[in-house]
Formats: sequence, structure tokens, C-alpha cells
Amino acid sequence: MQPEEDFEEEELELYEHHRIVVDKGQSPVRIDKFLTEKIAYATRNRVQRAIDAGTILVNGLPSKSNYKIKPADEIRVLLEKPPRDTEVIPENIPLDIVFEDGHLLIVNKPAGMVVHPAHGNWTGTLVNGLVYHFQHLPEMKGNVGRPGLVHRIDKDTSGLLVIAKTEETMAPLAAQFFHHTIERTYLALVWGEPEEDSGTVIGHVGRSAKDRKVMDVFPDGSQGKHAVTHWKVLRRLRYVSLIQCNLETGRTHQIRAHMRYLGHPLFNDAMYGGDKIRKGTQFAKYKSFVQNCFDLMPRQALHAMSLGFIHPVTLEKLYFEAPLPPDFSGVLEKWENYVQFE
Repeated sequence: MQPEEDFEEEELELYEHHRIVVDKGQSPVRIDKFLTEKIAYATRNRVQRAIDAGTILVNGLPSKSNYKIKPADEIRVLLEKPPRDTEVIPENIPLDIVFEDGHLLIVNKPAGMVVHPAHGNWTGTLVNGLVYHFQHLPEMKGNVGRPGLVHRIDKDTSGLLVIAKTEETMAPLAAQFFHHTIERTYLALVWGEPEEDSGTVIGHVGRSAKDRKVMDVFPDGSQGKHAVTHWKVLRRLRYVSLIQCNLETGRTHQIRAHMRYLGHPLFNDAMYGGDKIRKGTQFAKYKSFVQNCFDLMPRQALHAMSLGFIHPVTLEKLYFEAPLPPDFSGVLEKWENYVQFE
């Protein structure tokens, strides 16, 4: 029998990605459930695999999946790769600037552009373009790597964003969003025709337990955050409707979740079920027409049309509008022609 050879084991270097100290008022809950809710893009399976690998520590010791957290617990999440540097790489990306002065600017973001670097999209974002064209943009506390931003819109939503150029303007702009005094109008093409001409959706919006990328509506307020969307029908086109939405709050996917909750998901919104025929016939001609519309606008039909707010320095009331982009206006024109000559 050969003696065992003496190998020096290579130590695996781990890097801390998250450190969470549990709040004093936190009730006991399994650690895998707790971390799934606390960490963006985390899933229950990924958390459990990390626990099994011994890379999630509680008070310095490896945790078990069934461990129930307690107030003041210190939770550390360790991974083999170091956390990505929060430095944003400047890129010469053309920007559609609607307005600019020494304090702020208004950008008309095209559909398909991610607003800021994040998991899976570290380059090619609006922020990468901003730091190329504008130096020394401020950052809000806790928003490292997102210079100039006081709000955002989804990747496949087109329209207006206000960007802070100085520290002097960032906090007051953020305060206007926090106090819901910013006027924001969106245009959306939705499936079906609402029974009423206008209305208001009041329902908490929070992450779905089935799919963490999707937001659900919780009308009883049991989960999520308070959300209010005012809407009115601008045009009825038999199978779809053009509606205007005014946000009283600004939750993630608020309009998309609220409209699905009403039974009128956004046209071609794959995440919320709008990429299938929801109203109309099953005739081949109609199916072909709808598919042509999907091909023309391969994204949800949502456009941030207007922004109104008080200038933080001049105190002037500002208001801006961005016309519908060609894909949206083209699909709208197709529907108008279809119902007119059907």
C-alpha cells in the first residue's frame, strides 16, 4: 500500500459581497427566505446552494438552510469572485438631450437602453454615456455607481429622465420624487377596452413569490409598497386601447403590474403576459397582423411622455414632452387602420 502523498491544499479565497445586520424588530424567519427577499437577483435555490457550500456565515459561522435569523445577527455572503468595481466606464454613447442648463438635464431615453450598470449590463447603459459627456456628476447616498440619477425607467420603456448635474440639485430633485410632486405622464397601449373611461388603481406592488423578476399587486396591502396609478382612455381601438397613466408613486414595474391586475396588460409585454393575443379573433389574418405589430415593436408599449417639476435652483416650473418613438407610433397607426378597414 502506497503511503499518502503530502499535498499542500490550496486555500480557496472568498470575497465578501453582502454584509447584513438583522434589524432589532425582525421576526424569526428562515435565512434562505430572508436573503431571497433582501438581495437583488437572489433566488431560493442560489441561496441554498451557497449555504450548502458554507459561504453564508451567521455571526462568523457557516449557516444551515433551516436556521431562523434573530435580531442583531450578522450575515455575511461570501463568493469566489470579487464584487464588481462600482467605477462606471465612460462610453461615447450619443444622448438625446431635450434640455440642459448648469444644474440638470432632461434626456429622452430610447427603448432598449438600460439606465444604469447592473447585473448582466455593465456597459452600454445611459449612465456610461452620461459619465463620458459630463464629468463630476453627483451620486445619492447608497446609490454608488449611478451618478446623476434620481429616478429610472425600464430598459424597454422609452421616454424622459431628469439627471442632476450638481450636488445642489440632486437632493431637491430626489425630494420632489419622494413627496410625489413630480408630474409624470406615460402613454401605454394595452390589450382590450376598459369598461370605464378613467380610473385609479390603488394596490401595493411587490415581488412575486413565483418569479422574483415580476411584480405582483397586493390590494390588501399584505406585501409590497403602496402604489397609486391614475389612468384614462385616450383612444379605443376595439382590441387594444391607448391609455394615459399618471403616477402618484413610482414603484418598480408599477404601470405594468397595475394594468395586468386590471386585466389589460401592456401590448407585447412578455413579462406580464402581453406578448400573446388577449383580445380578438383566432383567424390567420388577424394573427398575422398582431405578429407584424409585435415585430415592429418588440418590447412593451410604454413611453414616459412628460415630466413636470420645480427647478431646484431657479424655482421655475418646468415641463417637457417627448413624442412617441417611431415603433410605438407605427404600431398605433397599424391598429387604427386595421379597425377602420376591417
